[in-house]
Amino acid sequence: MIDVHQHLWPAEFVDRLRARDTPPYLDGWTLHTATEAPYEIDPAAHEIGKRVAIEQDAGTTLAVVSLSSPLGIEHLGDRALLDAWHTGAAALPAPFKAWASVDLREPDAGDVESLLGSGFLGLQLPAHVLGTPSGWGAHGDLLATAERLNKPILVHPGTARPVDDAPGWWAPVVDYSSQLQAAWWAWHAYGGRRDFPRLRLCFVAAAGLAPVHHERLTARGGRLGTIDPNLYVDTSSYGPQGIDAVARILGIDQVVHGTDRPYAGITDHRQGDAATAVIRHDNPHRLLFGVSPGAGTPSPERGVQ
Repeated sequence: MIDVHQHLWPAEFVDRLRARDTPPYLDGWTLHTATEAPYEIDPAAHEIGKRVAIEQDAGTTLAVVSLSSPLGIEHLGDRALLDAWHTGAAALPAPFKAWASVDLREPDAGDVESLLGSGFLGLQLPAHVLGTPSGWGAHGDLLATAERLNKPILVHPGTARPVDDAPGWWAPVVDYSSQLQAAWWAWHAYGGRRDFPRLRLCFVAAAGLAPVHHERLTARGGRLGTIDPNLYVDTSSYGPQGIDAVARILGIDQVVHGTDRPYAGITDHRQGDAATAVIRHDNPHRLLFGVSPGAGTPSPERGVQ
């Protein structure tokens, strides 16, 4: 089983968050951000030995962890914090590998190329900077670098808009989903496949269920087009109803297993044994490595470092 979307904070990253005195920062295990209420982190959720044991029990052969983009770290200009993430993530034991991140204030395609050439499986970008066609265009150098290196892009929710009277679930349910929907439709409006024909993309959390709105797109004069074999969505936070609806639009081959652990876990999507195997292994393998399992390309999942 391959999980393309988890979060695990290495010690170097935790230490740097505690060294900060402006958001985002950690006070003990209380997380303070610029846009959401303080959040109590469970220390066990980031204890590496416990997380390894969880994945071993689940039969996970590869779990890909990503920087928590809602913290807004990509926009801080705090290179030490980004470096701490990459240093710690690169040293995580099996079955963990990581997505790289980038300083979006001064994005450097050369830095991204170095990271993607040193064991990081792909590049994560926050959805809120991709929510318009011009947003995708502004990051063309990064997209081109990933495509040239045959590495995928993970689109993950970024910083939420502050809402003073919102309950704790508001940002993940409302803001994160709307960011993903906007990024999904912006990719299509931009015509991203024209400029990047081989780039593999994965939108977490089923792209906020954006594909389910294809009928409304058609009603308003748009067109979804044919199934794009290089465009994926992950299953994080959704169950049988959501995943079944998305799979009916995109096809089962474009759905990949992602849990968002430790914030959610594995869900039985009730798709049947064959479809479950495809979602949890074959499709994630194609997303991450660009080939079907058994095609002869070495991968970290098979123990090649």
